Amino acid sequence: MFNWLSNLFKSIDEEKEDPMKYLIVGLGNIGSEYVGTRHNIGFEVVDYIAEALGGTFKVEKLGAVAEVKHKGRTLILLKPSTYMNRSGKAIRHWMTVKKINKENLLVVLDDLNLDFNKIRLKAKGSDGGHNGLKDINQMIGSDYARLRIGIGADYRKGQQVDFVLGKWTDPELDELNYIIKKASDAAQSFCSAGVKHTIANFNGKV
Repeated sequence: MFNWLSNLFKSIDEEKEDPMKYLIVGLGNIGSEYVGTRHNIGFEVVDYIAEALGGTFKVEKLGAVAEVKHKGRTLILLKPSTYMNRSGKAIRHWMTVKKINKENLLVVLDDLNLDFNKIRLKAKGSDGGHNGLKDINQMIGSDYARLRIGIGADYRKGQQVDFVLGKWTDPELDELNYIIKKASDAAQSFCSAGVKHTIANFNGKV
């Protein structure tokens, strides 16, 4: 009896999920001191998508949220206000509120393990040492898509935190707008064309 009711409620809940609705989350830290830092490139990508598609962010519970349309899909853009290390709390909340299937979740983040100017979409995976992903994995599991944007690893031993939270150099800034646009295009492709097509067309091609 219990199993039957459990399956019924699960079926009802799944019916509420809209397959044409996507949640794109840019990881970063709130506060003026973090603006323009490498760790906040996820914020910059969702900002770009919102501007390109005519969306406006509003401060909501656990983050700033914008809703836009793209090729018949509804894209919900989220910039968590929980700081990087608690990103999972905001994502779980908005997946629940907006009834987002995990297959329709995309997390955009910086990656020390990728060369600067490279992007890589993965359908799932480990946290790779990234504190934001670590918290998300603990909250919802690791089977969700993530778009990694390379920031390189041009720092001396013991200076990783300073590098990640540091500002872009002038040479990097010369390329940054193009990288953000390419990541934005990849995120929109994920929603409209799917993960496999996007991987084939965007990975490593910035």
